[in-house]
Amino acid sequence: MDYIKSIRNKVGHDPVILVFAGGILTDPDNRILLQKRADFHQWGLIGGALEYGETASQACIREFKEETGLDVAVDQLLGVSTDQIQHYPNGDVAQCVVVSFVVHQVGGRLNSKNDETLDLAYFPSNQLPPIFNQQHQKCIGAFRKRQIGYFD
Repeated sequence: MDYIKSIRNKVGHDPVILVFAGGILTDPDNRILLQKRADFHQWGLIGGALEYGETASQACIREFKEETGLDVAVDQLLGVSTDQIQHYPNGDVAQCVVVSFVVHQVGGRLNSKNDETLDLAYFPSNQLPPIFNQQHQKCIGAFRKRQIGYFD
């Protein structure tokens, strides 16, 4: 059972604080890889919740593999965001602490066939589809401005 399901079995939909990690991966044309999420049916960055005992960079690498089929390596910390209260379609509420990294591909093949992903696509940073939450928007904005180490 994953960590969030374990917590939710105890607290139901009550507000919780959760830690997430993810990253920005670009292709040779400097386009950003985005995931159309199955939960929100909207586009966002690749990432997800830390499992108990996992570091943020380990979670980022794992989430890329699970959600995209790609093997990535973490290059640097992009930033940390703590100001989002996320209301999920199933009624869950969480204050999300998001640790974002810049990553590069080291292997694997792009594959969107999983329970969390409806589609995967690379987009020019100035032609992005609507992004599902403000933390992902903030992360992309910091990346575009090369504002490494952003926080709130």
